[in-house]
Amino acid sequence: MTDTARDAASAIHPVLPVDRLVRRVVTGPMPTRVTTRAPFTGAPIAELPESTDEDVATAYERARAAQARWAERPVADRAAVFLRFHDRLLARQDEILDIIQTETGKVRKHAFEEVLDVALTCRHYGRRARGYLRSRRRAGALPVLTKAVEVRHPKGVVGLVSPWNYPLSLSIGDAIPAMIAGNAVVMKPDTQTALTALWALDVLTECGLPEDLWQIVVGDGPVIGPAVIGRADYVCFTGSTRTGRQVAQQAAARLVGASLELGGKNAMVVLPDADLERAAEGAVRACFSSAGQLCVSIERMYVHADIRDPFLERFLARVEGMRLAAGYGWDADMGSLVSRRQLDTVTRHVDQARELGATVLAGGRARPDLGPLFYEPTVLDGVDPDMAVCAEETFGPVVSVYTFTDTDDAVARANGTAYGLNASVWTRNTRRGEEVARRLHAGTVNVNEGYAAAYGSAGAPMGGMGDSGLGRRHGVDGIMKFTEAQTVATQRLIPIAAPFGMTDEQWSRSLTLSLRIMKTLGVR
Repeated sequence: MTDTARDAASAIHPVLPVDRLVRRVVTGPMPTRVTTRAPFTGAPIAELPESTDEDVATAYERARAAQARWAERPVADRAAVFLRFHDRLLARQDEILDIIQTETGKVRKHAFEEVLDVALTCRHYGRRARGYLRSRRRAGALPVLTKAVEVRHPKGVVGLVSPWNYPLSLSIGDAIPAMIAGNAVVMKPDTQTALTALWALDVLTECGLPEDLWQIVVGDGPVIGPAVIGRADYVCFTGSTRTGRQVAQQAAARLVGASLELGGKNAMVVLPDADLERAAEGAVRACFSSAGQLCVSIERMYVHADIRDPFLERFLARVEGMRLAAGYGWDADMGSLVSRRQLDTVTRHVDQARELGATVLAGGRARPDLGPLFYEPTVLDGVDPDMAVCAEETFGPVVSVYTFTDTDDAVARANGTAYGLNASVWTRNTRRGEEVARRLHAGTVNVNEGYAAAYGSAGAPMGGMGDSGLGRRHGVDGIMKFTEAQTVATQRLIPIAAPFGMTDEQWSRSLTLSLRIMKTLGVR
């Protein structure tokens, strides 16, 4: 790896508006506090007040009062707040990039992905929400005589639990459609990255969001997470599959809906006609963006035998040339892991694979000389099912390479996991790539890209199959899930019953004949 110089700026994180932001946490007068630390250096970032169950109850009380007033406003008025936020986010992006980097340890270009994603989401729903949410005429029971209209109502208060790895995208990214749909939000961001969510709330309030509509509570997930989920009218959770199952059970017990984006063991398939330069460059982004701490990043790479050697030559050269740094400029390719827990998981997976016979083609070691939580981008060969790295989600800068000779075999192996979040196919024949993509068991599949093409398509749904979750974000699904559908049906002229002077038997025969005629005429 190529290490960029560690100057004084890389050892001290920027001055953040901590005091202003922490005032937005819902807490009592004498809260306990927890200290967060910068992954780059281990230096303290902030002392955050922790919320209690009683604070969560207060947050819901405030949110419900604000939601009733918010839902009465036209969709266009609600959307306008987020279109203003779009502009202010882009204008003040350096502020949030500093916060994201300080809290996560990712490099600036990967933090910018979150700014880009949220801006796209604001614009999409800001422009399209009114069309998504408008009332729609539906086919009535009896043509002409029955008028049926589908009406959309907000759920009420959405309970949102967001993770640390993409703290802007996965907090406000889900809150945007929820609030434009007329809901309030009570959110528990991960404590490590709470300042990012609090900054978004602070700026959104400047843009006209009602003061109590978005409530943020801070605390340990097992402690206050159940309180957030236990009062919600709808639950939106992003995190591990294990915790997601618990969230789903709690929501199901209350008969409220839930959207869950969970883990992944995402596969990349490099077909024999792939553009090797483009595929190698794309693989670096797919595997090592945000140090691999991305639910849609690639952890398994299937490369056709005919191109394996030339592809790996190009890929490994790029991996070896990656610039690792603990800094706030734009001149680094990969940053730090976020926590000791993540570092321990990555180290365990790589060390066990090496001990059981896998070959480390690149990387394979921690880099405490750069920072306490750095680990080199790592490429493994010879991984087999006995190794944890084969099937378990690593969630770090590690990818395993496998060889195939038959595309059907590659598809079967790529699908050979309980997960189904994201996948990638590389080929010069895009029609062939799309055919292979449709056979992969994943909620999003990118052709000639790793993850950004699908994730950045804000009008298209994104989510997981199998153990990777339930529901979708983005597109029409990403806003309609936050609504309740209601049918208002108006019957005209005659009731749906035997009219005066006709027996029930005559009525049934008349309806039978009508049904046959409507089918013949193609009536839907």
